[in-house]
Amino acid sequence: MKELQSGKTVSGVKQSRRAVRDNLARAVYLARDADPALTDPIRSLCQEKGVPVIDRCTMRELGQAAGIQVGTAAAAVLRE
Repeated sequence: MKELQSGKTVSGVKQSRRAVRDNLARAVYLARDADPALTDPIRSLCQEKGVPVIDRCTMRELGQAAGIQVGTAAAAVLRE
């Protein structure tokens, strides 16, 4: 989670999916309490692209770590 707070990130499913698709993501955080219909497609894309997935936090915790006021289902740490 510290990686989210200190590195360059994007939050939200659409932005995270775009970062993975464009080979910009170093890692993706998925909320364990998010709807699988939202997170499963990005999880599959991460597997295809070889991007590590971390899923040990809640939507609220993930939103706070990403520096936003609301919960989020996904956040991606971008490559430098």
